[in-house]
Amino acid sequence: EVTYFQEGHTHNDEKVVFPNFEKDKMIQTYEAIIQPNDILSIYVSSLSPEATAFFNETNTPDQSNSAFTTRTSVGYLVDVNGIIEMPLIGKLKVGGLSTKDARDTITHRLENYLQGPTVRIYFENFRVTILGEVARPGVFTVTNEKLSLTEALGMAGDLTVYGDRRNVMLIREENGKKNYIKIDLTSRDVFDSPYYYLHSNDVLYIEPVKARVAQGDNFYRIAPFVMSTITLIAVLVARFVE
Repeated sequence: EVTYFQEGHTHNDEKVVFPNFEKDKMIQTYEAIIQPNDILSIYVSSLSPEATAFFNETNTPDQSNSAFTTRTSVGYLVDVNGIIEMPLIGKLKVGGLSTKDARDTITHRLENYLQGPTVRIYFENFRVTILGEVARPGVFTVTNEKLSLTEALGMAGDLTVYGDRRNVMLIREENGKKNYIKIDLTSRDVFDSPYYYLHSNDVLYIEPVKARVAQGDNFYRIAPFVMSTITLIAVLVARFVE
């Protein structure tokens, strides 16, 4: 039960089935969608560097030498209505769009002000939380908007030997509602599931196997006895020294 992605894996004589999953869907075409509270990094360039500088931040490590001045992207917070506000363009609805669609929309609007504008855009706060029986639990932020389940677990140092590979819980919020999905990593079906690619703010919880829970219970059972024994030995030693 510790081997990943077994061929023809079954559990209790039933093939693993993911809810609301149509086998013929191209899961690999998943695109991250911009949501409220996302932070978008946007960099603008054009045939006129002077005009373009108006849309980007200035980064000058050595204030005495302007030759080292560089331009960097600007971070925009998507408000609760899915709107950002850019110089000259003003308010722009990007919520519900992919970064590709948002890029095309911004580029089109910039054509009124710049010659041959191009736009780079990516998420600054695409993150997932991984908890439970992994080597390095924590919150992981990535600039790649297409993070797979296996990549996320790799960043967390993989499951420990006590992690239940058949019972990984994915917590995902969609349309204001939290969904709780069970994932079986011992089955190859995980690669075809709609949950193989993670969304921003997803939470993965790896439950411990029963042996791990029993080990913890045994520790708390014998801990008082061990502490009492150590205390008794300490008292006897102290009296003997006196």
